[in-house]
Amino acid sequence: MNLIMMGTGDFAVPTFRRLLDHGYSVSLLVTQPDRPQGRHQELTPAAIKSLAVERGVAVFQPESISAPESIARVAALRPDLLVVAAYGQILSDDLLHVPRRGGVNLHASLLPKYRGAAPINWAIYHGETSTGVTVIQMTPRVDAGAILLHAETAIGPDETAGELETRLAELGAPLVSSAIDALADGSLAGRPQDRTKATRAPKLKKEHGLIDWSRPAVAVCNQIRAMQPWPMPYTFLHRADTAAPIRLTIERAQPVGALRRPSDATPGAAAALDATRLLVWAADAAVELHQLRPAGKRSMSATEFLRGNPLSPTDRFGPDVLAKPG
Repeated sequence: MNLIMMGTGDFAVPTFRRLLDHGYSVSLLVTQPDRPQGRHQELTPAAIKSLAVERGVAVFQPESISAPESIARVAALRPDLLVVAAYGQILSDDLLHVPRRGGVNLHASLLPKYRGAAPINWAIYHGETSTGVTVIQMTPRVDAGAILLHAETAIGPDETAGELETRLAELGAPLVSSAIDALADGSLAGRPQDRTKATRAPKLKKEHGLIDWSRPAVAVCNQIRAMQPWPMPYTFLHRADTAAPIRLTIERAQPVGALRRPSDATPGAAAALDATRLLVWAADAAVELHQLRPAGKRSMSATEFLRGNPLSPTDRFGPDVLAKPG
């Protein structure tokens, strides 16, 4: 079949590479326009675009794939199927009617759970112990199409969203090629999703990274894992001897259930004034911070941080502005 690949994020790269390596006919890569990135805001091509250029596949980067001129560009190639993964735009009904067999999408969850832009992050945030990938037949409704194939995997207890995404991308690539083969010979039929079991995974915002110490310790650690590599989990250390709070990005943490919580301990307070271990009270137990990065500085261990920032009983962790007692 004549395929058009549509993808932008790194999650799409293993699928695209597999199609090229296994001899599928890919006539075009549709990807988002290059965006400014980094401190100097330089236009940087996505990894999938670089792969297309390297392998001689034509690249199309429209601001809107649903614009009439964009649809005309796709239609001119007379595609049989759109193959979509982490593209970043909603496909219109007009576009989906261009290919003879419509489109298939690789989604990073076990649908109908976690429909939306950030399924991996929200699965970890909500404490899921397993997840997977699903290949669906595309419809104009986001992630609501019939399920063609799926594969499940366990979520590691310390796995971040970025680490899990890498694994899911590799898990999904052969699943997509299997779906394409089965659609080509007519041996695959989709099954409708159970809408009553659908859950949402909305796009992340920067404020989702702010750690809420009033949640249980396990939930705090899930949030820390879920918000990496973006927007990154963070908190502020408020010290009695400094006017401005210190912004800390938290990279690794674990709940500490063995530490007894005093009745007067409040969320965000230091759980132990130790020179080598950095522990903070959550709602029910302590969280030990192992790896962190103060604003404007390098990543460091908790022990390194405490050498220059020993804690006192009045120090607190929380948002940049703490609520006044009472």
